[in-house]
Amino acid sequence: MLGSSAASRLGAMLAAVILCSIGTVRPATAQIGSERYAAIVTDARSGAVLMAANPDEPRYPASLTKMMTLYMTFDALRDGRISLSSRIPVSPSAASMPPSRLGLTAGMTLTVEEAILALVTKSANDAAAALGEFLGGGSEQRFAQMMTLRARALGMTRTTFRNASGLPDLDQVSTARDMALLGRRLLQDFPDRYAYFSTPYFVFRGRTHWNHNRLLQEYDGTDGIKTGYVNDSGFNLVASAQRDGVRLVAAVFGGRTGRERDRHMMALLDRGFAASGVAPREMVARRTTPGVLAAAHAAPLRSARAATPIRGRQQAAARPTVRHAANAQSRPAVRRAANAQSRPAARRAASVQPRATTRPGHLRMISTTRSRPSARIEQGDTSRDTVARPAQARRQPAKAARTPAQTGSAKTSRRPG
Repeated sequence: MLGSSAASRLGAMLAAVILCSIGTVRPATAQIGSERYAAIVTDARSGAVLMAANPDEPRYPASLTKMMTLYMTFDALRDGRISLSSRIPVSPSAASMPPSRLGLTAGMTLTVEEAILALVTKSANDAAAALGEFLGGGSEQRFAQMMTLRARALGMTRTTFRNASGLPDLDQVSTARDMALLGRRLLQDFPDRYAYFSTPYFVFRGRTHWNHNRLLQEYDGTDGIKTGYVNDSGFNLVASAQRDGVRLVAAVFGGRTGRERDRHMMALLDRGFAASGVAPREMVARRTTPGVLAAAHAAPLRSARAATPIRGRQQAAARPTVRHAANAQSRPAVRRAANAQSRPAARRAASVQPRATTRPGHLRMISTTRSRPSARIEQGDTSRDTVARPAQARRQPAKAARTPAQTGSAKTSRRPG
């Protein structure tokens, strides 16, 4: 049996061969060298694996965890246990979650639909914790146990959940194969709810929260699903795209940056569609301003998604809390000018620092006892100026001794806008 390092090298070689065979598709070589890297591309209908690298190696899912939180929410909606208008109370522990955040405060409430939209766009940890407590009968830890049981029932045999948000926990692990399977099951089991994952942005109490999944605007045929990031995971993404009647679901773990991960995902999808006999398409023009949806791209993308056999898009368009993507033109010029500063000095200074060769020992959110971590760990972000530190590959993520010395502060990652 191959050791973990040998398996990682084999997976990296396989991914390199995949990309080298693509020819003119988008380059994504830097991320392949990461020992946190894992990827898989599957046919959404049959589940057939078109390509894979380290698909069963344990990885930290980060905000991909919210896919299971949403699966459980959609299941409760289908069974009639809750409704979209049900009010979710916000506890002090939920309100204290680190970023990404919706800005909830203890004692306030939000609807189930607002929580869903907060998860699929902002990837809000406070909303995820409140939703988990609501569905778990007041306990997020109980809800995490429910998530794990359901994951095993779906066939996600290598996945364990410890919270509803994906915030760091040494015992919360998954694999690329399991997360791609979860993406497929969200499509198959809740076709009337899947349209939430293509929401471009969400307005909550006067503030606009934009979807972190840039493939929705940059890769033709994409209509979901979820990004994720914590320091130890790198930049993760599960994406679904459909072209000419062929739908693929793919997962990528361990990107060094959000941009690198996105380009690598697009390259893998290109290869998957080519293997499925789908003719290549020209790249959608990149947005010149980070964080701004190009209004000119909105109509073609909506037309592409309208061809998919997914119900409920009309309901999604009618939601009062979601503004039409075409209104992106109305955003103030000041916002666009501020976003143009995509290379802050801090990013340039950090880029010259040597990278760590071992996994950072700053995973501090142990289970869901709601002790607030001392570090502000950004999650769900696709920022170009946030760089995840590489980790040493292990067959099982190491369990650090849970001592006060390990709860010290860590570097803060910040997301623009």
